[in-house]
Amino acid sequence: MRRADRLLQIVQILRRAKGQPISARQIAEELEVTARTIYRDMVSLESVGVPIKGEAGVGYVLEDGLDLPPLIFNSLELETLILGARWVESHGDKDQQMAARDIVAKVAAVLPDHLRDEFYDVSLYAPVGTTNKYEGAVSSGELRQALRSGKIVDLDYVKEDGTRTSRRVWPISLGYFDFKRLLLCWCEMRQDFRAFRSDRIQSITLLDQNIPKSRAQLKKEWWEVESVRQPNLVRHTI
Repeated sequence: MRRADRLLQIVQILRRAKGQPISARQIAEELEVTARTIYRDMVSLESVGVPIKGEAGVGYVLEDGLDLPPLIFNSLELETLILGARWVESHGDKDQQMAARDIVAKVAAVLPDHLRDEFYDVSLYAPVGTTNKYEGAVSSGELRQALRSGKIVDLDYVKEDGTRTSRRVWPISLGYFDFKRLLLCWCEMRQDFRAFRSDRIQSITLLDQNIPKSRAQLKKEWWEVESVRQPNLVRHTI
């Protein structure tokens, strides 16, 4: 990796940390260089005005005030972006498919010519899916709207044995699995977290009541419960 590329990657690593201290050793391991190299790079970045705060024994933090264009991609990032967009185009609903195409077009529009050609020439593809098999009486778009609303909702649901049930829930997230979509909620009746298959939801009604906790807090509580039930569960960091 060229030194200029490494300096940009250090800034990206600090950005990704979202204000959490990152040690020189951690950065060095990711970039496959020595910690001494990172120390020298930090001095170089600070000398040109990059607002990095370092504290011995704690690590480095990128402070506010960095005037650096955010759309600087390397080859791996471009591959990852186009693969993700192609997966959504193959597996998402119509609105998501259009959004994926728009994202690709917007990114391509701001790339230099040589990177734009590389972007469109990425040879990574997602298998073509059948989006209809995930849809029930309530569309994925309606479920996403319920998530964005921050409202408590009433669900009419058909369980695996065919019986119907009504639940008042706090929507938290929508999981896109290979063979199903799961709406994760806090269920008021069960007083516990529950996942509902999207193709079994018969109707959804948004109530005029805000969920009393933030989604971030609910995710944190779900993670604490689920990490005990499933110790090998991998937590998303983005």
